[in-house]
Amino acid sequence: MKYVSTRGKAPVLDFDDVLLAGLARDGGLYLPESWPVFSAAEIRAMRGLSYAELAARIMRPFVEGCLNDADLARLCAESYGGFTHPAVAPLRQIGHNQWVMELFHGPTLAFKDYALQLVGRLFDHVLKKKNQRVTIVGATSGDTGSAAIEACRDRAAVDIVILHPRGRVSEVQRRQMTTVLSSNVRNLAVDGTFDDCQDLVKALFNDAAFRDEINLSAVNSINWARVMAQIVYYFAAGVALGAPDVPMSFSVPTGNFGNVFAGYAARLMGLPVDRLIVGSNANDILTRFFEGGVMKTEGVVPSLSPSMDIQVSSNFERLMYLALNGDGAAVDRLMGEFRGHGAMVMPQGAWSSMRDVFEAYRFDDEATLAAMRSLKRSTGESLDPHSAIGVAAALKGHSRKDATVVALATAHPAKFPDAVERATGIRPGLPAHMADLFQRAERMDSMANDVDALKSYVRAFAGRTGA
Repeated sequence: MKYVSTRGKAPVLDFDDVLLAGLARDGGLYLPESWPVFSAAEIRAMRGLSYAELAARIMRPFVEGCLNDADLARLCAESYGGFTHPAVAPLRQIGHNQWVMELFHGPTLAFKDYALQLVGRLFDHVLKKKNQRVTIVGATSGDTGSAAIEACRDRAAVDIVILHPRGRVSEVQRRQMTTVLSSNVRNLAVDGTFDDCQDLVKALFNDAAFRDEINLSAVNSINWARVMAQIVYYFAAGVALGAPDVPMSFSVPTGNFGNVFAGYAARLMGLPVDRLIVGSNANDILTRFFEGGVMKTEGVVPSLSPSMDIQVSSNFERLMYLALNGDGAAVDRLMGEFRGHGAMVMPQGAWSSMRDVFEAYRFDDEATLAAMRSLKRSTGESLDPHSAIGVAAALKGHSRKDATVVALATAHPAKFPDAVERATGIRPGLPAHMADLFQRAERMDSMANDVDALKSYVRAFAGRTGA
């Protein structure tokens, strides 16, 4: 399997190099040159597989030529063996043909674990094979950081620096990052928004000399391996609910667009996905785009669902590339307009093709709290604010009542206890393995929104795990 950049100028790479590169040299994102497609018979044959076995089956074509079947099976078994639910990604019914898929049974209680537990092991495997060391720099709006740190802590060939926007993640989210005191881990609280953190990381990747000096790599969802691993749980839900003989829609609380894009990838690979429903909070750039075809940034508003407080959805570029029929030059031009002017207008044909699959709904904080209260009353389920938006969008977009819809619950309610308590009157407790989180020592550095300061920090830290 070979991979191409959405901007069309970077070299074509194999899986190993795409994993380590993260962002393409031309500023684009990598996608497979062609999409593997599973037949109806092949999808039926997936019934009864464990989650780890299904993961190996789905991802095998993407790692072809770089990872043999035995190593892939071992890495998948190790990645998902420690999840706290035997189904790994269990489904819970909340209404007629309405389901919630719980994606919070990994070590850091968020859906990011489903990709990053594997990606951390993939880094280990590939770096050992190449006899290399990398420095990972990533930005987080809350959950990616802790999942990435948990996946990469104490690994011999990896140093990792995670940026988060100061004061804009929950206390549980912050402590999950800052209480990991491993020598190869550093945390930076940046004065700014998640988009500012993301822009700092992209600036490092776009500086070719610095990138090569540090051997820079990424675990954000700009890394194709993240999206690849997320495709698996769409197939898991689909097969469990009758695919390929039953079509279904998925509803996803969406910020950086990687999670819902994985659902689109599953559709390209033969899973009978009818609609993909995007749930936004007050930072509704994606909802406004799907309503009118114009991608336009506005100021970021802090919300009860901070992981979605985003105005630049990086993974949207992957969908653009596919909707524009692989025209990298057009993607490059449109992204240049967006970066330069804060707005871009999608060509009508491309936007219409997106609208054939996607729809989107917004929920501000009051609507989110109302959804959390309603779901608690009607189902007995406590959901975190992000998951509640996903479920509320599913119910609003569930126009065909005879069709199956699955909403993705992306974080454990205990990650956002203040919001859950405000909505339901019940404060969720942390699982046993995190019960002492608020008593653990923290380590965190602070930084202004300054790319040169970040370069100096990373340069000083890289390779000095004894510091």
